[in-house]
Parts: sequence; C-alpha cells; structure tokens
Amino acid sequence: MNPVVVTRALLEQARAFFEEQGAQGLEGTALLAARDGGPADRLVVPTQQASRAGGGCWVEVPLAGKLECAAALRSGERYVGRIHSHPGEAFHSATDDHNPALTHQGALSIVVPFFGLGLRRGLDACGVYVLRGTRWVELPAGPARAAWIRVA
Repeated sequence: MNPVVVTRALLEQARAFFEEQGAQGLEGTALLAARDGGPADRLVVPTQQASRAGGGCWVEVPLAGKLECAAALRSGERYVGRIHSHPGEAFHSATDDHNPALTHQGALSIVVPFFGLGLRRGLDACGVYVLRGTRWVELPAGPARAAWIRVA
C-alpha cells in the first residue's frame, strides 16, 4: 500500500479556513481530493452549518453541502480523507465516529486542534485516523503514520 501524499499547499489552505472559522469560535470541515495515483492537492469545503450554541461546538454538512461534495469530484479524482477542526485537543469524538464523511476502507480522518492553529505545526500536531472495518484507528505520529500519510 502506498501512503496518501498531501501537499503543503492543501494543508495551508485548510489551516487558513479553520483559523478563519476558529476566529469566530466555530469548527470547520472539508474533504481531501486526489487524482488516482496522485497527491491530495484539492480541498473541498462544502456548505456547512457551525454553531457554538449550548456551551459546545459543532459543525454539520447539510444535504446541500453533501450534494456539493458529490458534484465536486473531477474526472479521475476520489476523496481520500476528511479534515476537520476541534476547539481543543485533537481526538476522534463519538460524533465523528457516528457521522463519518467517508466510509471506504483506508479513508483518513484528520482532526486539527485548537480551531486550526495546530496545523501551524504540521500533521504531527493533529490526530490522524484510518478506517479499518467499522472503526477509526488512531495513527500515532511516527513511522506507523508515515506508512499511511505523508506531506510533500
């Protein structure tokens, strides 16, 4: 298996989006698109509803956003991962587990801490998970993670 390669430009675009959301106290979510055999180099940010009502934060992609994601793929592209922000630490919450954006085996889920600020330190500051069976399995920073994802 070859690791998913994510471009620095894509991560910079994601960081800017999450920090903009975070400046309003909101989470954000997006998908990583890659051409077959190529790097993930396109960030797809769907219409989303984010709130900090009720003492917590959440972000949801309504039907319109889901349809945008379905229509956004270009010829030869596929979604290899989801990337989303959390207000604090990077972890896969029960909500993340129960509402996956992607369901194919080997899909990646990247959780960016501190409203996107964690991406300033790169993927090592983020939580990275891979879908195995029906579970999201954490990939700790280091060689085991590098077998699944790397930045170029």
